[in-house]
Amino acid sequence: MDAKQIFDPDVKLYDSITASRSGRDEDEPKYRTGQKVKLLEDIVNDGTYPHAKIGTLMMPKGSIGYIKDMGEFLQVIRVYEVHFFGAEMEVEIIGCREHELESIEDGYVSEEALEREAMKAHRQKMSKEDK
Repeated sequence: MDAKQIFDPDVKLYDSITASRSGRDEDEPKYRTGQKVKLLEDIVNDGTYPHAKIGTLMMPKGSIGYIKDMGEFLQVIRVYEVHFFGAEMEVEIIGCREHELESIEDGYVSEEALEREAMKAHRQKMSKEDK
């Protein structure tokens, strides 16, 4: 390897063995944007949320939310950004893995419908705080 070369082009960055060890998800996503889902287990802070101690409950099992977006961690772990409207927790948007979720509705929910529901939940939450 040349002294100026930063990486070895012969090193394989992805293979089926290391992918299975890292918990790689299926090639096709299980959920879609706008889909209604339920949490199958408690979500605790694993250190990715900087404003709470590691191990803090972020969202309880059974919470209902909607898939807002989808991304990947380390190019092999699919993470869904799930919005739990009106949650009585510190945050309403949590990153979840496929095995932590269960589909409630198969249909697509429009952004307009999600926004209406979010505004309704926000108004209810604010009216409770005002009392």
